This record gives sequence, structure tokens and C-alpha cells, in this order.
Amino acid sequence: MIFDVPIPPYGLALIAGFLFALGGQIQHMGLQTLDARTGTMLSICSSAGMYWLAAPVMLNLENFLHPAVLIFAALGLIRPAISANLSVAAIRYIGPTLTTTLAATSPLFGAAFGILILGEMLTWQIALGTLGIVGAIILLTRRDKKIPASWPVWALALPVGAAMIRSFGHGFTKIGMAYIPDPYFAALVGFTVSMMITGSLHLMKKERRPLKHARQGVYLFLIAGLMFGAALFALNTALLNGSIVTVVPIVAASPVFSMLLSIIVFRREYLTLRIIAAVFIVMPSVVLIALGK
Repeated sequence: MIFDVPIPPYGLALIAGFLFALGGQIQHMGLQTLDARTGTMLSICSSAGMYWLAAPVMLNLENFLHPAVLIFAALGLIRPAISANLSVAAIRYIGPTLTTTLAATSPLFGAAFGILILGEMLTWQIALGTLGIVGAIILLTRRDKKIPASWPVWALALPVGAAMIRSFGHGFTKIGMAYIPDPYFAALVGFTVSMMITGSLHLMKKERRPLKHARQGVYLFLIAGLMFGAALFALNTALLNGSIVTVVPIVAASPVFSMLLSIIVFRREYLTLRIIAAVFIVMPSVVLIALGK
């Protein structure tokens, strides 16, 4: 099968995590000249366009006849249409590193879904990981009176909400691919539905600005869309060939990549000891939660 790639699932998950972080950094640059909603629309359109360009080689038209296509379409209504808007807004307010750090809480919501809905047991790994994440969020929300606050506390809810949507999306994608084992098709349908929603909303906006006045931001968001499109394909392929408990915590390493990119490549984000500590608290907590499932 074409998706039986030689790269193991954990390798694909690492690739996805890096591409998500890189896309977030590029989006942050694009926000300097373009508003978040327009940028998100362009990013989603870029991802969808990339998938449709590959359709002559990758698309199996028979998949549209399977009822499971409705799962991927339903996911497209909220992901990435809503989750991407939340993430972009979070990047604007709190920066890419904090955004990807809090986005790493997605396994927490996956574990909660399993416990409350599926009746799974609360293990010590899940309990300890949950305490770690809560502690990291408290650490991030504490303000140093000597340092002026550069972002509002409520903005922390933006990446957390995006993480919740993505977490449930991972599970339903895995369910859908049990019937249609095609990571390309799953992403194609989701991105296409999201493109139709965000594109329609943009056209309905009477106050939208001409994109020619923010050309640099347009290009950056289009590039970010390519990064996210490639990341989702790697992630879906990893989910198809591996398990959620193996793939999700590795993809959650995205804040580590984001932090390294901020320091080594972009050299523009101010990192405090508090942020760095929060990153290294969240990461093992995420792994514990995933292992506890």
C-alpha cells in the first residue's frame, strides 16, 4: 500500500511536530502585516490547494462513496477552521512558544474523553501528568510585578481550546481511517471543508481589506499552510500505522522545536526562565498522560 512508508510512526510524528512548530513561527511573522482571520483563511486554502494539486496521483475517487467520508467532513467543520483561528489568535497575543506549549495539553483532553465518555481508568500516570500540566499553566499565568505584562491571562484559553479540538480530532480521524485507510484523503476532505467555510466567511466580510497591501503577510501565510498541510499528512500517516498513545505525545514535542527555532533561527522571541520551565514541565507530563492511557 502507498502509505506503508519506511519511516516508523514515531519518526513521522517527530516530522509533524517540527513542521507544526515551523508553521507557527512563519505565521507569527505573517501577523506583522496581516490580520489573523485573513491569514488563517489563506493558510487553510494553501493546505487544501496543495492536496488538490496532488489529486491526480493520490486521490481515490471511490473513497467519496464510503459513509466514513462524513467523519472527515464533520472534522473539517471545526478543524482546522476553528482550531486554526484560535491558534493564530493565540500566536498574536502570547507568541508561538507559549502557544505551542499550551497546545501540548491535547493528550490531557484525549485522556479526559476516554475516562468520562469511554469509561477508561484513571491511572497514576494520567493523574501525575494532569497535575504537571495544571502546575505549568499556573506558572505561566503568574505575573511578575517587576515585569510589565505583555499578554492578557484570558489569551491562554485560545491555545487550550485549539488543543481540545485537535485532541478529539485525532481520535475521530483514527476511527475514520479504520474504514478509509487513506491519510491523504482524510486531510483532503477536512481541509476542503474548512477552506469552503473560511473562504465563504471572508467573502461575506464587508470590511475586508485588499490583500495587495499586505503582500508579505500573504506569502508567509501561504507558506505556513504548506507546512501545516505536510505536517497533517505525516501525522495522519503516523496515526494509520501506529497508535495514538505513541504518536500524540511525540507530536506534542512541537514547543521544544518552536523554542529552538526562536533561539537559533529567528532570534526574535524573548524567552524567560518561567517559559522555559513551563515547557519542560509540560513535555514529560504529556508523555505520562499518553502512557497512562
